[in-house]
Formats: sequence, structure tokens, C-alpha cells
Amino acid sequence: MKKQLLTLAMLLISMATFAQDRPKLVVGIAVDQMRWDYLYRYYEEYGNGGFRRLMNEGFNCENCQINYIPSVTAIGHSSVFTGSVPSIHGIAGNSFLIDGKSAYCTRDESEQTVGSDTKAGHMSPRNLLVTTIGDELKTATNWQSKVIGVSFKDRAAILPAGHSADAAYWFDKNALCFISSTYYMKQLPEWAVKYNKTIKKLPIDDIQYSPYGNEITVGMAKAAVENEKLGQRGQTDMLTLSFSCTDIVGHKYGTHHEKTHDQYVNLDRQLADFFSFLDQKVGKGQYLVFLTADHGGSDGILQNQEHKIPADGFFVDKEEASLNETLSKVFNTEEKLARNIMNNQVVLNREAIARVGIDEGKVRQAIINHFNRHPQVQYCVDMENVLNSSVPSLIREKIINGYNRERSGDIQIVMKPAHYGVWGKIDGGTTHSAWNPYDCHIPFVLMGWGVEHGSSQVECHITDIAPTICALIHVQAPNGCIGNPVIQVTK
Repeated sequence: MKKQLLTLAMLLISMATFAQDRPKLVVGIAVDQMRWDYLYRYYEEYGNGGFRRLMNEGFNCENCQINYIPSVTAIGHSSVFTGSVPSIHGIAGNSFLIDGKSAYCTRDESEQTVGSDTKAGHMSPRNLLVTTIGDELKTATNWQSKVIGVSFKDRAAILPAGHSADAAYWFDKNALCFISSTYYMKQLPEWAVKYNKTIKKLPIDDIQYSPYGNEITVGMAKAAVENEKLGQRGQTDMLTLSFSCTDIVGHKYGTHHEKTHDQYVNLDRQLADFFSFLDQKVGKGQYLVFLTADHGGSDGILQNQEHKIPADGFFVDKEEASLNETLSKVFNTEEKLARNIMNNQVVLNREAIARVGIDEGKVRQAIINHFNRHPQVQYCVDMENVLNSSVPSLIREKIINGYNRERSGDIQIVMKPAHYGVWGKIDGGTTHSAWNPYDCHIPFVLMGWGVEHGSSQVECHITDIAPTICALIHVQAPNGCIGNPVIQVTK
């Protein structure tokens, strides 16, 4: 009897310790291409349960900056959840070099699609070289925690969830359903199959360019919480949730279009619904949620020009041809010495350089000389000699952090503000990737378990998000983390 009472007492102590040390559920939300100022641009149209609730109940880190370039989706999602940068975590772009060949960030032909007959599930997180918050949470709980990633985009579901995730689900644009990969499972769980049957079989553009894309993403996340009992099992679980349609709409229509406005007003309602759902399923104050973005977005070139703001397009295909024409004249060869321009970086054609017998250093300098004369280029930097370049320290640090020696290009091109790469023609849409505030100033708001209401204008970085969450839930920071906890939150 005494032994039974002692066991019960130890169990109660263990439960009390769990309640004090960690929330029941951690929810990490990324809104793709969400500029920081979108928190305020549509504030008057937001209700009280979504973005306003985050700001009014939670802690708002108002000056969160991305500390690397290029500021793109795969890198952003990786950096948020690892606390690291491309130089270390290895995700050097949405596509980058592996063994000298261009590769998509999560493409893995050793894995098969689960949930459809397409190739959209030939994916895994294996190209990510470090751990995530979820990986460290699972390690800290002896792999008793569940970690699940959900997004419209494959990379935005896979990379945040990490290597040891129980599942990642993303939307197959051809099959019009959420799928996964054999990296995680042999077949979709019955609840996912059932949920997919509720999705309207609309033309893909009617899904991804409307609020419906985000709506079905929320629905998939809710189904995962309910059916996998996330935050309801006596152990801390984690859900990563990324909204992709904000980015898809932004690229096509720009930062001030009515469709962008509709995306955020509707996303606010969807977040309010999701938070209310979590209040009921997990318990208000029993879960920790944070919301951020993978990157921002530039105001469109045509919009800027209309309002007399200097802006123009850098036509990538034409610039590649012009560069190789210059190199051919300088070195008197018909060989194509620059392979391409990728992620605003020139990739050398080392095989061609070797065939011609030219010193690679001279080719690098010729490329720099070419772009230093370009009217839209502010700086052109040899990635292996950044410290000796005449570039402001802020930009220099971002170049170094974004450079992975094995996976990045060789020469970094830095455009003038409001100038960016385009393909085809300049239209009303936008893009991102630059060092500037419009691309690198992102929201970071926390709410719920362990978070006191407040705000701060003290600068922090995208790499500080993961260590802040890890400090709050008392687990080790990811193994490539270079950031620090935001002490205004963790004090």
C-alpha cells in the first residue's frame, strides 16, 4: 500500500513538474511573405481573435530582422526553426548546388509519394544539415513528443518539422489533396484520407490565389491536432504550420493589391478560428504559439515607379547572356565561363574555365568588373573574399551568413534598393531575396504558455526565434543554432 501511494505521489509530482516546465503544445506559425508592417496596415479590419489577439495578449518583438541573404522561403523556414543560417544549416536557397548540380531543397528521389500517384512526394528533410526545435523537443522527451508539420508548400511543411518528425503534410497541386512521403510513413492515416475528401476539387488557381488555400491548410492542421491528440497526451507536442498562399498571391499581384488585402483579412479570421479551436482542445494558456514569417516582400517596381520611387528590374536571362559575352571577349574564348545566375549569385563553370586554362581568380575579377559597371547593381562581391570588399558591415554579415561553400554560387550580386531580378517582363507582382528592410523585417509575436504581455523595439534576428522557444520550454537549442534567446520574452 505504501509503495502504491509512493508511486502515485511520484506520478503527481511528475505531472506537476511537466505543467510547470513545458506547455502541452508548441505551435510555430510562419506566414509566407508576411512583411512586418502587415500587422498594422490592416489592423483596423482585423477582429479581436487573430492578429490582434496575438498582439494584445502576447509579446510582440517589433524589430525582428533576417540576418542573411538570400531571403527566400526554404532558407527562412529552416532558419526560424533551427536558429541557424545557410552557411551552417545548408539550405542555401529554394534550389542550390549539391555536388555541383542544381537541386531542389527537399527533393529526394529515394522516397516516394504517399497519398497520390504523382511525384510531388519525392521529398525529405535530408538536405537540412542541423536539428530543429522539434528534433530537440523529441530528444529532450526521449522521443515521446509528437512533431507534425503542415503547409500548402512541401518545403514549408518538411523543413520546419525537422528530421525526426512524425509526419509532414503538404498540398499536391495536381491531385488536389494533402500528401506526405515514405520518409515519414507507408500510407496516409485514415483521418487524413477522410479530410482530403472534404476538399473542393477546384481549379488550382481558384485554390492558391484565394483564401481557400489557407482555409484548407488550417483545416488540415486542426485535423492533425484532433486525431493525433497533439497536446492532449500528457507530453509536450509540436505543430509547425505555414501559410503559403500569402506568398503565391504576393508574387502575382504585389504588396498593395486587393487580393493581398483579402488574404490577410481572411487569414486573421482563420487564425481566430484556429486559436479558439486550440483553446477548446488543448486549453487556453496551456499551449505556446508563435507567429513569424520566412521573409517579406518588396513593393512592386511599377508601383514604385508610379510614385516616383527609383526602381527597376534586373532581367536575369539577359544579364546571364551579357555576362558571358563580356567574359568571352575578355578571355578570347567561346566557352560559357559563367554557368548561370542563381539566388543573385553567379555560378562559375569550373569545367569550362579549366578547359580554357584560365586562372579562376581572373574570371572572378572580370565578373566583378562587369557588374560594378551595371547601373542597377550596388555591390558585387567575391564570396571567398567578402571581408576585403568595400561593403557596409550589415550587408557583409548577411553575405557571409548566407554563403555555404559547397552549395552557394561564387559571386554575390547586391542590387540597389527597390531593384530586383525578373524573368520575362515587369508586371504588377513582386518578389524577395534582398538585404533590405522590405524583405528582412519580419513579425515575431508569441502568445500563451509562459509569455507575458508586452512589446519591444530591441533588435533581434530570425536566428533568435528558435533559442527563445527552446528557452521557454526548457530544451537544448538546435545543434547549429547561432542565435540567442530574446531576454525581454524569457526573463
